[in-house]
Amino acid sequence: MTTAAEIMHPGAQWIPATETLDRAAQLMARLNVGALPVSDADERLCGIITDRDIVVGCIAKGKDPAKMTCGDMCQGTPRWIDADADVSAVLEEMESHQIKRLPVIRNKKLVGMISEADLAQHLSEDQIAEFVEKVYARR
Repeated sequence: MTTAAEIMHPGAQWIPATETLDRAAQLMARLNVGALPVSDADERLCGIITDRDIVVGCIAKGKDPAKMTCGDMCQGTPRWIDADADVSAVLEEMESHQIKRLPVIRNKKLVGMISEADLAQHLSEDQIAEFVEKVYARR
């Protein structure tokens, strides 16, 4: 059984919901990532902010990323997976919610992130094809 912890990219970092989008962009650039899990004051997952969110949801709308917070951008129920979950559960979570990145949690702490690139390195061609078909399908 392959687990989420075995395929994740370790060392993911939170960004507080109160932090501004310009700071999020700077942290993404420094870490060379396109998404950051967003935490509330108790370090619980309250969403994910992506580089696309910043561009499309803030800059393209003429808003100031130095004044808009990560929490302002978070929408919906955040999805995550337990570090000990089987890879089939990872795929089910990502496919059923059509998401491309999934935070990995162990004992209520962020331990990593699973992205499409991580899946591509660890799955069969058939599994990857099914993932792409389900995640990118129009609903």
